Amino acid sequence: MRVSHYFEFGDRITGGIAESVAHQRTMLDRVGIDYTTEPTLDADVLHCNLMGPRSVWYAKRARDRGVPVVAHTHVTAEDFGDSFRFTNALAKPLKPYLSRAYGLADALVCPSEYNENVIADYTDAPTTVISNGVDREKLDGFESLEAEYRDRYDLDPPTVFLVGHVIKRKGLETFVDLARELPDIDFAWFGPLDLSLKGRETTRLIEESPENCTFTGYIDDVRGAFAAGDVFLFPTHEENEGIALLEAMTAGKAVVVRDIETFEWLDDGEDCLKVSATGTGEGTDADGEIGAFADALRRLRDPDLRERLGANAAARSEAFSLDSIAERYRSLYERVA
Repeated sequence: MRVSHYFEFGDRITGGIAESVAHQRTMLDRVGIDYTTEPTLDADVLHCNLMGPRSVWYAKRARDRGVPVVAHTHVTAEDFGDSFRFTNALAKPLKPYLSRAYGLADALVCPSEYNENVIADYTDAPTTVISNGVDREKLDGFESLEAEYRDRYDLDPPTVFLVGHVIKRKGLETFVDLARELPDIDFAWFGPLDLSLKGRETTRLIEESPENCTFTGYIDDVRGAFAAGDVFLFPTHEENEGIALLEAMTAGKAVVVRDIETFEWLDDGEDCLKVSATGTGEGTDADGEIGAFADALRRLRDPDLRERLGANAAARSEAFSLDSIAERYRSLYERVA
């Protein structure tokens, strides 16, 4: 079997989608599936990771020639907004475009059950849930970088941290407000800033953040983030899955998440702490939410609780290893071919 494993705009896109594509290709290598990264109809399966115009063009012609099409549903209108400049304006017309594009596929790959539920409103094309997975080997030896990265960014434990592009959708306002609420705790967001691509509000939040809130920008070794951080705070409002979350769990970090549908598979008090989207404190919903997140972070000053939650998270993450997932791609390709 030969697969055309195509990632349109792959030379320009970073972040979770690019990481997922890298994971998929690692898995195809491990199970011995022959593939090319070029779009071609001279293959048994055309697998498109981003349904841009060129991918749609190839998908249409693949269907005409009887070549089965698999498409990844990394992008939805729901998670496109509050990301970069102009994405809110593009989110509305994006849905009908994606409905047509995803409808060209013989099979859709959804990274989570939540994403699968969202996609059901786009098209009736068959769906299969396959996690983006976590590359456990990528984190090997992260502990050895702790002193270097704590010193580099002047971080004292227990440091609250997040990894990934700094965008509003991932809970930027909550992250900054919590740093202001808890001035005796260091907060660090490891990931590209790209301020020229951000809206005015995002830039303001970053520039006006308190002294105990550090935005590192791009770091050359992501292991340093997991070495320097103690509590992974993920107050994202919308997420298809969250590779950085899986990496934090793999690293044995205590995790705090917003209680949204994406994270239903996590167990509050066992492998994470969940905070209600409406909050539990007095005052406005926003004030209550900050109070609830702050309470969770205060609880995690307890090293025993951090250790217990982190150990449970690490055990839970084993089901998402690339070795555990790889054969699902072979099964999918054989089913559609």
